Order: sequence, then C-alpha cells, then structure tokens
Amino acid sequence: MYIIVDDRESVANSYIAGLVREGVSSIGFSSGEFWDWLQSASEADLEAVDAFLLGDVDARGSLPRAVRKRSSAPIIALSGLKMLKNTLELFEAGVDDVVHVPIHLREILARTAAIARRRMGDSPRPCETRIQVFFNGRDPEIGGHALTLPRRELRILEYMVGNHGKWITKTQIFNAVYGIFEAAYDESVIESHVSKLRKKLRDRLGFDAIVARRYVGYRLDIPVSETIDEPIGELQDVGILLNRPHASPAAYTAGG
Repeated sequence: MYIIVDDRESVANSYIAGLVREGVSSIGFSSGEFWDWLQSASEADLEAVDAFLLGDVDARGSLPRAVRKRSSAPIIALSGLKMLKNTLELFEAGVDDVVHVPIHLREILARTAAIARRRMGDSPRPCETRIQVFFNGRDPEIGGHALTLPRRELRILEYMVGNHGKWITKTQIFNAVYGIFEAAYDESVIESHVSKLRKKLRDRLGFDAIVARRYVGYRLDIPVSETIDEPIGELQDVGILLNRPHASPAAYTAGG
C-alpha cells in the first residue's frame, strides 16, 4: 500500500487513480490528517505500507524524520521544482529519493523496488533465480518466460516474494493487496486469490511453491536454480531476488 501525502486533494486522487490502474492499493492524506494517522497507526498497519509519497505540503521538511521513527518504508518526495537547492534540501530532510513531476507511476514503483534492493546490500543478479518479479506492473517471469497474472494475484506474488521463506498471515496479505482502509471486501477473498496463484505457479514450476498452513498462513518457498545468462535491464526492470529477504476520509478514496 502506498501513502500519498498532499494538501491538494485533486493531485492526491490523481496518484491514487494511477496506482489503482497498476493494481496497487493506496490512500491519500492531507498533511494534518497524516500527522494524526502516523501517531495512532498500529505496527501492523505500518508494515503494510510499501512507500510514502510526499507531495506539496508545508511540513515536508519535518515529515521524513517523523515517518522514519515509525517505519522503514521508502520515502519519496514528489517535486515540481527542478532546482538543485530544493532537491538537496529534500534529501537533507531525510527522503530516500526525489522525483520530478510529472512522472509515470511505474517509475515510482521501480524506484521503490530499487531503494529496497539497495538496502539489501550486494545481491546476486535477478536472473539467477527461477522466478523474477519487477515490482513495476510488468508480468513476472518464470524460467525466462512471462507469466500473465490478474493485478491482485500479481500483487500477492510480489508481496510473497518480498517475504520469501517467511510465514505471512491472510490479514497481512489482505492489507498489502487491498489496503488497511478497505471495507468493501472480506479477508476471505485472499483464499481464492492465493488458490488460483498457487495453481498457476505449480503448473509452471512443477511443484507447490506456496505452502499453506491452517491458523498460520502462507509461505512462498522456491529454491534457487541454475543461473540464466541474461543482461540486467534498465531501472524499470529492477527485480528483487527470491533467495534474499525483503529489506521489508479528508483521507481520500483508497484503491483496490
């Protein structure tokens, strides 16, 4: 889930709509509402956040350090000023990246994945595993071949890849896919999504990559296989490896 902080409701809603088209849940806050939410949010809610996008808010200089006290999720500043002084000030305030608008939402998703990858330190090349996800809306690849998935199944796979080898609950998956403010769906919908995804992975891999255990949850467990000699792609092709751990209203309408 992405959190957009911007005092311009129309701008926040525009980002939310774009993220929805990419299959990513999100919600927008004005700066005042975000301060209130940040202080009261539970640890489980904060763990569901993929990134914070800071738009045009007066408190942008102090928000990053406040966020970092409670969450390790990437903080990306959205800036309309292409000025070195402004960019340096944002980095000094504690953001992880600065992007200049307008920008395609897929680039923001890719930058988020790149930040997480850097935090993991030195990593093998993405092509060294049997399955690769890109965290930017692109279809995942298994054995070098694309696997087309509905957007929610793709989001579940991305979340499981980010937590490869760990047990994750149905609630955690629901929050990552539908967002922590979604009330139109019940958590039981996750069981159907996971079942369909599990079958598709089994058909491609020849074994059950998703392990399910009652009262515990789900775990993705795919062993590293032989290296596939392929070149590393550009920024939009950033992937996170399965054999490394993931470096882990007016609130506006949330996306699905």
